[in-house]
Amino acid sequence: MGTLLRLLAFPLALFYGLIIRIRNKCFDLGIVCKTTSFPIPVISLGNLTVGGTGKTPHIEYLIRLLKDDHKIATLSRGYGRKTRGYRIGGPGDDATTIGDEPMQYLHKFRDIFVSVSESRKTGIENLMKLKPKPDVILMDDGFQHRWVKPGLSVLLTDFHNLYTEDHLLPTGTLREHASNASRADIVIVTKSGKVLSPITRRNITGQLHLKPHQKLFFSYITYDDLQPLPGINCQPPADCYSSLLVFSGIANTYPFKYYLKRFCTTLESIEFPDHHSYSQKDIRTIKGVFDDMFTKNKAIVTTEKDAMRLQHPSILKHLEGMPIYYLPIKIAFHNGDGEKFNGEVMDFIRKF
Repeated sequence: MGTLLRLLAFPLALFYGLIIRIRNKCFDLGIVCKTTSFPIPVISLGNLTVGGTGKTPHIEYLIRLLKDDHKIATLSRGYGRKTRGYRIGGPGDDATTIGDEPMQYLHKFRDIFVSVSESRKTGIENLMKLKPKPDVILMDDGFQHRWVKPGLSVLLTDFHNLYTEDHLLPTGTLREHASNASRADIVIVTKSGKVLSPITRRNITGQLHLKPHQKLFFSYITYDDLQPLPGINCQPPADCYSSLLVFSGIANTYPFKYYLKRFCTTLESIEFPDHHSYSQKDIRTIKGVFDDMFTKNKAIVTTEKDAMRLQHPSILKHLEGMPIYYLPIKIAFHNGDGEKFNGEVMDFIRKF
C-alpha cells in the first residue's frame, strides 16, 4: 500500500484497532464474551495477519506427528465452502462443501476426522459427541476465535513479514495489535531459508519481544516432487522445462514461484485471489495463456491447495490430457527445533 493510501486509511485503522481492543478486553474480563475450555487437548494454530503464514503445512506436520498414537480431528471454518454449519468431511465432499484446506487434509489423511464449523465452540461440542471421539483437536486458524480457550496456542509469523513490523488493517495486514501475540504459548517464525544464521535468529528473537512463558521456533518449507493433478490423465512430470505456466489462488506466492524457477528457463504466472473458486472461464484463460507459450517443452503447475479447488467434474473435463501438476509442500524445523517443538506438543497432550 502506498504512503498516501496508508495516510488516508489511518483513521480506519485507529477505529478498527479500538473495536478489537474492546473485544479482547471483554474476553479477558469475561464481560458478555466468555471463553470456554474443554476437557480434551485442543491445539490452536493461527496468526495475527490475514493469511499467508503457512498454517496448512504446519497442521499437516502435527497430524503426522500425532496420528499414529492418537485419534486426530481437525477443525476449520471451511473458508470458501458453499455449505453452512458443522460438517464432517467424507466421501463425496470437495472444496465447495468443506473448503480447500480441509479438503487437502481429507485427501491426504484418511484416518482422521476432518470437520468444519463457523463456530469453533459448536464444532468441538459436536466432535466430543462422536463415538469414538477424537483424542486431540487441531483448531485451524483459531487465534482470533476466543470463544474457545485452547490448551496450547501456536502463533505463526512469516519470516519476511514479522507481525512486529506490520500494521493494523486496512493500512497493513494485522487482524489485531501485535501486543496480543502474548496470548500464544509457542511462536513459530515460518518460511525462513534453509540456512539460518545465529545472528539472524538472535535479531528476530529480539524483535519479537516474547514473554518469559513463550517458546520460539523457526521453520522452513520443503517441497516434494511434482504430482499430476488428481482426476486427469497426463504424462509423469519431466525434470525440467523450457517454460512453466504457474497459476495460484493463495495469499503469498513468492516461495512457490521462487522454487519453481530452478526447473525452467522462463516462468509465467497467473494469480487469482486467495481461496479463489475456479470457473470454466478461468480454465479457458489458463489454457489460452498456455497455448500461446512458444515451446513444446512446457507444463502447468499449481499449488496443492489450488489442486483441491479444481476437483470438480465440470472443471476437470476441460483439463483432461493437459500437462498440469501440483507441488506438495511440507515444513521442517531448524537446528534441533523440531525435537523441542515435538516435545512441547507431546508434554501438553500427556497432561490430559
